[in-house]
Amino acid sequence: MVHGGAPVVIVGNDFVEVDRRLRAGLLRCPCGAGCLAPWGHSRRRLVRGVGVVRPCRTRCSACLVTHVLLAVSCLLRRADAVEVIGAALAAKAAGRGHRPIAARLGRPVSTVRGWLRALAGNAERVRVVFTLLLGELDPLAGPLPVHGSVFADAVEAIGATTAAARRRLGSVGAVSAWQFVSAVSGGRLLSPAGPGELINTSWPLGTTG
Repeated sequence: MVHGGAPVVIVGNDFVEVDRRLRAGLLRCPCGAGCLAPWGHSRRRLVRGVGVVRPCRTRCSACLVTHVLLAVSCLLRRADAVEVIGAALAAKAAGRGHRPIAARLGRPVSTVRGWLRALAGNAERVRVVFTLLLGELDPLAGPLPVHGSVFADAVEAIGATTAAARRRLGSVGAVSAWQFVSAVSGGRLLSPAGPGELINTSWPLGTTG
């Protein structure tokens, strides 16, 4: 699983560039007052669809809080790439059951069921947060289609927000649609509390990491 314990900061998939920016003091702490500096590493983990990862630990020069740098290809405390998880969420929103989804993705039924239950548990919060972000990215966006479940409505809001980001800002860095979702949710799409109310789009649409 990736990751438990310290607060997480989402960064890009180019680990060489992330390390360069970290050592140059170019990664800002979420507190806004200081820069992040190297502070060791977390243990190695296998993330299916990504490979073996060993997230960097960092410490803020101002607040002294330690953070873990989590690649945008991952979600917090999940052992599969965000694209795989996202494919399962989209399939569920389209009406497929967890067993066919698991068979298609080659993942254990219990694992896929866990992903779907996790999003279902905070689907309304996800829907609201991404709908608000959609309004910021595209003030002229019309009402989103209403589906038969809050789960499907949440996935609809995610898709519409990602599309709006690409329309307004062009290429969303070098990330995929679901990696963008990981970035703006702080890796917490499936976490019990869900994504934060204030979503930062500056990194995935810019150059931080």
